[in-house]
Amino acid sequence: MSSVPAEFKYSAEHEWVSSPNAEGVVRIGITDFAQDALGEVVYVEHPEVGSTVAAGDVVGEVESTKSVSDIYAPVAGEITAVNPALDDEPQAINAEPYGAGWLFEVRLAEESGLDGLLSAEEYSAQVG
Repeated sequence: MSSVPAEFKYSAEHEWVSSPNAEGVVRIGITDFAQDALGEVVYVEHPEVGSTVAAGDVVGEVESTKSVSDIYAPVAGEITAVNPALDDEPQAINAEPYGAGWLFEVRLAEESGLDGLLSAEEYSAQVG
């Protein structure tokens, strides 16, 4: 069974979203379920820092030994950071999907869509 930490929100596209910090910035990554389905991650295409995204936009991709999968923005806002460590160690997504394997950060827009995300319980029910 995949790990689904209760402190995060989740998208139907298998991304997790942290709670906003004091500046309204959230950290985003792919779930344990998603990294397991992908297999060994070998490359990450990052979104562009400073770009504005809408919830549901394709912002990058994760390439594994099995396939290439789009990364979607689960919330709307401005990309404020990407995880540069993934350039040299994309396997961190497999080893620590909720820690060192985070993908990018977003400063939430006023209408971010955060309330429309799934709770840990709802996401667990979705992935079985």
